[in-house]
Amino acid sequence: MTDAKIARIAGAGALACVALSWGQFPLWMIGAPPSIYDGKAFAEHLFDIRYIALLRILMDQGIYVGMMVFASGFRHLVQRARPEADWLGLMTFGAAAVWLAVTLVADGLEGGAVLDSLGDPRDPSVVRALVQGTILIYNGSIAFAVTGLFLLSAGWATLESGVLPRWTGWMALTAAGLCFLSVPAMFAGPVNYETFYNAGGWGPAIIANFPPLIWFLIVGIILVRRPSKRA
Repeated sequence: MTDAKIARIAGAGALACVALSWGQFPLWMIGAPPSIYDGKAFAEHLFDIRYIALLRILMDQGIYVGMMVFASGFRHLVQRARPEADWLGLMTFGAAAVWLAVTLVADGLEGGAVLDSLGDPRDPSVVRALVQGTILIYNGSIAFAVTGLFLLSAGWATLESGVLPRWTGWMALTAAGLCFLSVPAMFAGPVNYETFYNAGGWGPAIIANFPPLIWFLIVGIILVRRPSKRA
């Protein structure tokens, strides 16, 4: 397999991540989730959106596959472009693997909460515990820290190896900085989806998610359309 072909496959993986992530966005807008501290109300909410919640989890699995395809291809291209920078490519791949591993835990917890809401009788305390277990992982401080490490590694590897245009490297570093700024949100009081900065606030969810997605989109297009120049 040629480097050009690997670049195309890696770019396709990145674009698949973006497409599935944006496809998920409307699904998160369905229904008005109650406070996570009200286990009974949240169990009823999950029962009402059970098919939507399970569909989001299923789409996550596609995102993870695309991410691993991209990360492995990116590491290979970095190693080929400059062997001395291979450790940065390897760190990017490792950060991607950890990112996906912790998010799989969140998927498992959310899936368990959905399944518990289908039982008769439901156990609100179990639903509340499982849902609260996802907060710091789904759009939370744990995910932000690992996402930041991934972007930091990818940006540094880009600047060191020249495998992508340098401005994409600086873009990745900027996105990493935004992720790291979102990590302390877990100290900002109770979870509240309506306020800007807390463990469940809309501010960290936006600034730590959309810049990385934009980076994936741009890098994916570059790798798919111009692989021969960067292989």
